[in-house]
Amino acid sequence: QVQLVESGGGLVQAGGSLRLSCAASGRTFSSYAVGWFRQAPGQERGFVAAISSKSTAYYADSLKGRFTISRDNAKNTVYLQMNSLKPEDTADYYCAATGAAYYYTNSRTYDYWGQGTQVTVSS
Repeated sequence: QVQLVESGGGLVQAGGSLRLSCAASGRTFSSYAVGWFRQAPGQERGFVAAISSKSTAYYADSLKGRFTISRDNAKNTVYLQMNSLKPEDTADYYCAATGAAYYYTNSRTYDYWGQGTQVTVSS
């Protein structure tokens, strides 16, 4: 069982940065892949980024170059650094964990989800 808690969301002006954290419980966290998804009002939840247990990173094509995912297994935490934020990045951001080794862009791959953290980017 893995429990996930997101933090770091908030209100930021366009062009600014935020770093989201996903803190996990469980001694086997390092064996899980972790993904970030986001959901804006009235829209479906979409893939943002994922990092495998071996720290290989995957990104939504539209976000490459602005977002960076990383993990610190000693702290049981995965980070999402978001730079050059745009109003269209406004959404609830969720982290999720999976023991699977593939299909990281598919939300159905993930077994555990956090409650989400809200990001608002003002123009």
